[in-house]
Amino acid sequence: MTDRDVFAALFGHSSDVCASAPGRVNLIGDHTDYNGGFVLPTALPQRTRVQLKRRADRAVRAASAQRPGVVGYELGAERKTGGWVDYVQGVTAILAAEGRTLGGFELHVDSDVPVGGGLSSSAALEVALLRGLRKLFSLAFDDDVLAALAHRAETEFVGAPVGIMDQLACSRGREGEALFIDTRSLVLESIALPPQLGLVVIDSGVPHDHSTGDYKTRRAECEQAAALLGVWQLRDVDAGDPRIAGLSEPLARRTRHVVHENQRVLDAVRALKAGDLPALGRLFDESHRSMRDDFEVSLPAIDLLVALARRHPEVLGARLTGGGFGGAVVILTAQAHTAAVALDVVAAYSAILPGEPVVILPWLHAQQNHPMNLES
Repeated sequence: MTDRDVFAALFGHSSDVCASAPGRVNLIGDHTDYNGGFVLPTALPQRTRVQLKRRADRAVRAASAQRPGVVGYELGAERKTGGWVDYVQGVTAILAAEGRTLGGFELHVDSDVPVGGGLSSSAALEVALLRGLRKLFSLAFDDDVLAALAHRAETEFVGAPVGIMDQLACSRGREGEALFIDTRSLVLESIALPPQLGLVVIDSGVPHDHSTGDYKTRRAECEQAAALLGVWQLRDVDAGDPRIAGLSEPLARRTRHVVHENQRVLDAVRALKAGDLPALGRLFDESHRSMRDDFEVSLPAIDLLVALARRHPEVLGARLTGGGFGGAVVILTAQAHTAAVALDVVAAYSAILPGEPVVILPWLHAQQNHPMNLES
């Protein structure tokens, strides 16, 4: 049954508009975006797809292929519920706050992007929905404004204190390219991934949630460290600044991660442009150690996945990707070895821990073919 058939079965008629947005994997540069720094994500082939139809009233009725039932609310009466529909409510509430005129609509969502894997499932939903609403109600905003609206929906309504990387990556990212983002200036640069570069992404099966306490604590620690150092954001601190060592713990380590991670992103851009995969792999390894030891957002299951990947003879580097406290790892290898590396690492992990890791990349290209005509 196609998504169109599902929509018709749920709502009794066909949809008017369909749209989609990709998930993303961050190659390097985690916890730098809300510190005004640099990030380097790339789009995934997995996408979130939405179908919409206008209603004559102000009701919203929403359904997800990944959740049972249909949920509803009235425009102008958005209230947090703690469920997936909060991302939908956040989008409509922010559009209203911006003076954008909406009517009621019916919505069906389907997604290949794993929830809780650190691969921007929430941003993919927000961006896909905004693309669909833009078309459905003839709203005038470009893809950068769209990303900003999606970011506001997640931070102001849902309450997740994330930076803008995820929404920009899902709005502007394209497969086969890395998107270098200066999150302060919002200057973007697309960088072609070298054809010999291979990425393996494995979801550990340990979910995370950016709206819970640990992520908020790390952001608060960064803000406290910046205030003590007399700067607006940790982006403004030089890696050699002797005052870092004078900060109390854990603020010194949090600061050290951010300032060195920013430099690693700049070095990774140079390595990508030069096609220097060994150098990029070393940066992956350094980043994971920093995420584990200085920022303390890794977990034993994630560290095991990274360690098993690094033992593989074809692996050049591996790291936790995303906000941490669960989620996924990204592994660098040659393009020819991605399938073998993915299978070997998952098999080794499953022999040690009773978990269900999922291979996100390499993605089976047959799974990408979807009967919907999707807005890019």
